[in-house]
Amino acid sequence: MGGLKKGLLVAMMFIFVLGTLAACNKKEAVKEKVVDPPKEKVEETATVEFWTISLQPTFNDYFNELIANYESENPGVKIDWKDFPYDAIQNKLLTSIASKQAPDVVNLNTELANQMASKGALTDFNKQLTEEQRSIYFDGIFNSTVIDNGAYALPWYTGIPVLYINTDLVEKAGLDINSPPQTKADLANWGKQIQEKTGSFGYVFTMETRSILEEGFKVAEGGKAAFNNDDVKAYIQSNIELIKDEVIPKDIPAFAQQVQLFGSEQVAMIISSSSFINQLKTASPEVYEKTIAVPAPLGKAGIRFTNSMNLVVPNTSKNVEAATAFAHYVSNDASQLAFSKAANTLPSTKAAAKDEFFYKNDGTLEGQALTASVESLDKASDFYLGIENANDVNKAFNKRLQNIYINDQDLNTELDAAEKEINDILSR
Repeated sequence: MGGLKKGLLVAMMFIFVLGTLAACNKKEAVKEKVVDPPKEKVEETATVEFWTISLQPTFNDYFNELIANYESENPGVKIDWKDFPYDAIQNKLLTSIASKQAPDVVNLNTELANQMASKGALTDFNKQLTEEQRSIYFDGIFNSTVIDNGAYALPWYTGIPVLYINTDLVEKAGLDINSPPQTKADLANWGKQIQEKTGSFGYVFTMETRSILEEGFKVAEGGKAAFNNDDVKAYIQSNIELIKDEVIPKDIPAFAQQVQLFGSEQVAMIISSSSFINQLKTASPEVYEKTIAVPAPLGKAGIRFTNSMNLVVPNTSKNVEAATAFAHYVSNDASQLAFSKAANTLPSTKAAAKDEFFYKNDGTLEGQALTASVESLDKASDFYLGIENANDVNKAFNKRLQNIYINDQDLNTELDAAEKEINDILSR
């Protein structure tokens, strides 16, 4: 109960601070209509306070060199780098904003960046940067934090899952491993044949809200739920049939269980991140040896969901110009490529993703996965695309989908309930 009370207190604080920010920014917006602030030259004494999440001490050498180079190229700017645990940065950020001591550049995930942007708390990079400066990022990832034509975060390092395939099970099923599934429809067809010929499950299904978006359906539009229709019902019903036919497990396996299912050859295909490889290599080296990695199949929307880290500049920063310039420097092609090499991440910029570093495929599963993931970035998009209160909407819809898929609840009843609940969330 203590944890719950603490959580409620934090949530109330979050709502209060964002509400205050929204009110303040409405006033500031009026001022901006009257006075168009000039692009002031960075003051020689500017200090940019830069917050990251859980990157010290592992990447101290990278950041110390990055900051030293930036300060050398920009002698009027000093960078004050601070690093916080993931669980602590949100509260510290809200507290600092409430006390008018906001940092200048902050590392946030897309969900929190969008929540703060929807309340008018962040700088709009569409106004601060040129089109050429913004064009270095992959469009889908950059647009993940665009709300009402404002761009509120610069994409930084990212990751994207790929499809791992047990070649032995696929060949036993009579499928051509040289022509892996390109679409979600292909994946379902492969899964059916694998189940029929080998008795193993075809693949693991996420059963999450994003599965609706991957097929091009909208969760919300115009401030209201937009999924309760015949097309979405037909899609969900098709997945119910796959579960009944044991093409996909009737469960949402935790990560460790996914590794166990794949490693014991109970599942032939799985969409997962690069961390899956090390777990599989340890748990089942013989299956590791006969596994390949390819880009994840596309749904009808033609997108692959990714999880990106971003850089934002709070509106209350005292050095918006200098902060924006530094955020762009940290996330530019050269800096992102160097960080990818140091941290084994993917860049969110187009030029960096073309570097030969990502294409040195040595035939290992690790090399295949790296190349498959970087080749997937042109279709990458974050889940929280354009949806306010995304976390609450996601949780509400996930719960109803799992009631349908796992608990055998009536499809129409659950979608009606989800529609009402999400409309209530969106109307807050």
